[in-house]
Amino acid sequence: MNGMDETELGQIIGKNITRLRKTANMTQLELAEKLSYSDKSVSKWEQGNGIPDVRILMQIAELFGVTLDDLVHEQREHKLMPKTLRIIRRTVIITCSALLVWLVAVVAFVLIRILAPSLDYSWLAFVYAVPVSFVVVLVFACVWKYKWLRTLSVSVIIWTTLGCVYLTVYACAGLIDYMWLLFLIGVPLQLLTLFFLLGWRKLKFFKKK
Repeated sequence: MNGMDETELGQIIGKNITRLRKTANMTQLELAEKLSYSDKSVSKWEQGNGIPDVRILMQIAELFGVTLDDLVHEQREHKLMPKTLRIIRRTVIITCSALLVWLVAVVAFVLIRILAPSLDYSWLAFVYAVPVSFVVVLVFACVWKYKWLRTLSVSVIIWTTLGCVYLTVYACAGLIDYMWLLFLIGVPLQLLTLFFLLGWRKLKFFKKK
């Protein structure tokens, strides 16, 4: 591995095992029991005085929800964590970011009601908060490469944006004949979303030879 000797590799693997074990609130003995090894063996690995065989490394990776590559390469502390904890952390980040959008919507609603109480459509601030929230979700989905969440976000943005336009026209000008036809625009947009984000890579025409 790029000129790395066995001692360096053992130290990296040991640090990664230690970090994963402590993050999971697991003792050396508990980890040893799950691996059907002694706690002395786990202690030796964590100190870098030996390298588990590939079978054990794969078992450790599966136990903590990481990849074998994660175990044998030096990782930043925030990157190497059990998959479940990583998902929880990212969910919290997305949720808090989306809630900030709704905070802005509440502030906008309150200011409109105070400064322009005669306006009857201040509630639109909450309507527009929906597609904006999913724009935020879409950004994180692209960064973290969550294909299903990216597809869901784009779909919600399409239909809620059309809904925002419809409700804005309704609030400002009243019900207009055939205004519902606006939603027909969403049909090809939705199909294009599914095609580009989910389906096009599966077509033989687009596959690399």
